[in-house]
Amino acid sequence: MLAADPAASITAIAAEAGVDRRTVYRNFASREELLAAIYEARLTAIERATEDARLREAPVAVALHRYVEGIIGVNRTWPVDLNLMLADKPVRKRRERSVRELTDFLRRATDEGVLRSGLPDGWVSTVLPQLMNIASRQLTDLSPAQAADTVVDTLLNGLGTGTAGAAAPQARRRAE
Repeated sequence: MLAADPAASITAIAAEAGVDRRTVYRNFASREELLAAIYEARLTAIERATEDARLREAPVAVALHRYVEGIIGVNRTWPVDLNLMLADKPVRKRRERSVRELTDFLRRATDEGVLRSGLPDGWVSTVLPQLMNIASRQLTDLSPAQAADTVVDTLLNGLGTGTAGAAAPQARRRAE
């Protein structure tokens, strides 16, 4: 509910959960405390997915697929508004550790030749989360593993057939 409507009330959340709002307040003193618990659960799930992917030691392609699959599962389980979540300073600091680990992994992937070098700084670390987010929300008929197949294939192979690259210089010359 909070992903769909960040302003959803505790009463509405309780009704959706099939409990009385007093039950919610027994567990969470305020709406902010409920949000903090949700953010905590999401961060823990992200850290678990990152750890399970074995970004430092598994072969790059294997680790990448595991990571993407795990994060798609997290996104589907905890679909919170990341802008609101990251507005919380302790949450943002904790998430930065996961971001650094992913950045180190993507550097390793580039060093090992799995990802193309020469791309603008931060490009892959910007594109990958967007692809995972799109897959989480729009490929809902696919399992997280199947959606991860699509994301990883898109990241590693792009969307083109490879033939446009040869035609691009010719088209540019004709346009001049």
